This record gives sequence, C-alpha cells and structure tokens, in this order.
Amino acid sequence: MIYGTIYYEGKQRLCCIDGVGKRVFLLYDFLIQECGEESIPVTMIQFISVYRPEWTDRVALFYGARPELAIPLEQVRLMAPIPVPARNLVCLGKNYRAHAEELKGQIFSDSLPAHPIYFTKPDHTVIGTEEIILLHSAVTKKLDYEVELAVIIGKKGSDIPKEKAEEHIFGYTIANDVSARDLQNDHTQWYKGKSLTTHCPLGPWIVHKGAFPSPLSLDLRCYVNEDLRQHGNTKDLIFDIPSIISDLSRGYELRPGDIILTGTPAGVGMGFDPPKYLKDGDRVVCEIEKIGMLINPVADHIDQQIF
Repeated sequence: MIYGTIYYEGKQRLCCIDGVGKRVFLLYDFLIQECGEESIPVTMIQFISVYRPEWTDRVALFYGARPELAIPLEQVRLMAPIPVPARNLVCLGKNYRAHAEELKGQIFSDSLPAHPIYFTKPDHTVIGTEEIILLHSAVTKKLDYEVELAVIIGKKGSDIPKEKAEEHIFGYTIANDVSARDLQNDHTQWYKGKSLTTHCPLGPWIVHKGAFPSPLSLDLRCYVNEDLRQHGNTKDLIFDIPSIISDLSRGYELRPGDIILTGTPAGVGMGFDPPKYLKDGDRVVCEIEKIGMLINPVADHIDQQIF
C-alpha cells in the first residue's frame, strides 16, 4: 500500500494512493471503522503508531470495493508524508563508495567510513513535492542536491539485532538531502550546512515495506533540468539498512515515525569539475524505483510557490 498526507478541502488529511498514483482515497472512512471516532489517527505519525499488519490487505480490499470514494490526484495537494517530524531526521554521510570517492579532499576525511557517519536535519527543513527549495543566496553560494532512500520507522525499539531490523520498518520514501557545501566546510561539521529551511524535500508518499523484496535493490536517480546527475542502486550501500537500524538503535530508542536518510550515490554537484551547484529556476527531480518521483523547483523567494 501507498500512504500519503494531502491538503484537501481546507484540511490536512491522511490518504492511500492507488498503485499507479492517479487516485487517492481518504483513510478516514477506513479508520473510523477500524478505530472508532474517539481513537482515529489524524497525522501520519499517529497512523504509523497504531498500524496493524493486517491493515495492508484490508485497506486495499476496503477501497477496492468502493471505487466511488476515489478522488483524482490532481484535485489534491500532496504534502510531505510526515509534514512535521517528531524528532530530527537522522542522515548518513558517505554511505556509497563512489560518492565518498568523488568528495575526496573536499569533505573531511578521504577514507571510507569504518562506522556509519550520522548527522541530523531539523523539522523545518521538510517540504513536499512541488514545493520550493529556497536558495538562501545570502547565506550560501554552493547549494547541492542529494537523492536518498528514506526509511520510515514503524515500531519502537532499542538495541535491535540486524535480523530483527525489518520488523521495525514501516515503509520507504524519497528524500533530497539539500546541502550548503560552503557552510559544511566553514563550520567543520555538517549540521548547519544541512539544516536550512526547505532543505529536505520528502515524498511524494510512503510505500509500505510489504511492496519490497528483501534485500532491497532499488535504482536511484536525480535530474536537474532533465540532466541526469546521479544514478545508483541501494545494493551499493556501504552500510545496508539492517546494519544502519541495528547500529543506530544501540543505546538509542527508535520510535514510530522516525525518518532515516540512508545516503546518496555519486553525481552530486560538488563532485563535478567545475561544480554544478543549484541556481534560481532549476528543477530537481529525485526518482526511486517502485516509489515514484519527488519534484522541486529552486527559487530565491517562497512567494514564487504555485499550488
């Protein structure tokens, strides 16, 4: 199943999306039957927290028998699937060998990581598909893109063994870890350069883990103005998803709705000679196999946003 957060008829609402991404169904009708009006979840984090394994099939059957409840996708506005994360997004740096090699001499150590490199992005970085990535040109002159697979945690846990990691995953979405490279270097750590407002597009929706075989082997691509910049596959992760969940959860409680960005493949703007940084008017498309496309224009001002 595919789950999303939309803005429809003046309200933020939970929905499921059909397999070809053309129709949405408000989850309210299903959830009121399953949870009752007193306990119905209204946010994606609440939904993930109460999700039952049997819902994966039951949602499909419920709306499959009720096609009259369908709303054309063009009549709603897709928001980030988790518009306001409860905690900072956890991200991994240099988690593809080719990407680590293209940044040699530019971002800290030249060696491949022996352990996962973690940093975080705050909630105000999150935007949805078709929303504007702000250039922040008064702050940075080296704005970069990074397509990434994002893992959505579905079950609380600490000290999770690798073989149990799958049990703690709810699903997957696409992220763009937008990065101010000059700020990364100037501040000798990554938080500031990764944390400017609008600098984590997320979406367009969450695909439940049941749609994916294990281990994952998903192609990732990033285009800037139809120019293919990045192309990789999740099978090339240095630290795979079970390893990330197991390592991160040591002494650290993962919670439903937590978001983990797993790293980006080679082809970032910083890696070109000369570099190819984002500029006003660019359009960035991040695409991951079996999930979809996350599309964001780049602009200097938010008032250029069009819905």
